[in-house]
Amino acid sequence: MTAKLDYQWHLRELMAQRGMFSTTDLRPLLAERGIDLSASQTYRLVTEKPERLSMKTLMALLDILGCRMEELIEPVRATAKVWRTASDQAPTDSTVEGGVGSFRPRRARILPDSQ
Repeated sequence: MTAKLDYQWHLRELMAQRGMFSTTDLRPLLAERGIDLSASQTYRLVTEKPERLSMKTLMALLDILGCRMEELIEPVRATAKVWRTASDQAPTDSTVEGGVGSFRPRRARILPDSQ
């Protein structure tokens, strides 16, 4: 079975290493290279891991940051999600961090309508 791959996006860290601490620092540098992104697109590019990225934008980022692709996009092994089944043992109150412990809501009593 082949390993599933994912990646880590290091744009924010690379920007900080080069003294760029705001997404507004990146926009004009991209525009100089013919990449016209809105403020919200630039913000998402910096703060989130992009699912799709044009090659022109990638090349512009590499040029602006003076880095190699491996520094910006780090391939990593995807972490497998652990699915709980009905047969799995539920955690006890003492193992649930920040849980309600022994505090439980009182059972409601339903009374007949008094008319």
